[in-house]
Amino acid sequence: MKTVRNPAGWPATQEQARAAQDELRGRVVLDEPGPPPGTGTVTGVDVAYDDERDLVVAAAVVLDAVSLQVVAEATAVGQVSFPYVPGLLAFREIPTVLAALDALPCPPGLVVCDGYGLAHPRRFGLASHLGVLTGLPTIGVAKNPFTFAYQEPGAPRGSTSPLLAAADVDAAHEDAHEDADEDADEVGRALRTRDGVKPVFVSVGHRVSLDNACAHTLALTPEFRLPETTRRADSLCRRALRETTP
Repeated sequence: MKTVRNPAGWPATQEQARAAQDELRGRVVLDEPGPPPGTGTVTGVDVAYDDERDLVVAAAVVLDAVSLQVVAEATAVGQVSFPYVPGLLAFREIPTVLAALDALPCPPGLVVCDGYGLAHPRRFGLASHLGVLTGLPTIGVAKNPFTFAYQEPGAPRGSTSPLLAAADVDAAHEDAHEDADEDADEVGRALRTRDGVKPVFVSVGHRVSLDNACAHTLALTPEFRLPETTRRADSLCRRALRETTP
């Protein structure tokens, strides 16, 4: 397991972190479709914390996009050096996630984050931040909608509904016509990955279209609500944290 130190100049305060988000947000690429689903490799990243020791462990698990079998995996451990602040979680996690990705013996392909991309109050969540820093195509698949609202998608697997910024929600609810949907600020989609089961919340990170992000998410959820990438990375980082010497 690789041990991580934060890069020199890594933001230490909320003001510095927000300034870094403002600087990097303009580098997000939104006009590329990204790799086709079911091709190459796809990598899940996730983290686990030990609050008593101020440790964070990151895992990166590479899957074959067709079989969803594990191709490679890596972990890294670092000290938590940024406080818990909603909207700024990337500054707690990214140095260790970057180290785990760097330790992989093969290219990661598309990276799937257990979190948000554009579906973020500052339109620059973990998936976008990680994508800009690495240049890799990234998406966010989250368990809840964070600060955004949505209407329930249809019950069948594959149904979607827009994930809307708060300022757009009232208008979209008051007027169900197509032009209202076109005017709304769609920051992601609620996506039903299992019939009748609570949706996941998909958003673009970097160099992937929203349509493609949803298609990848469906390809990664043949049996369960959450993508196999997230399930495998979550299991690995928890195991690695347990095995970290106190």
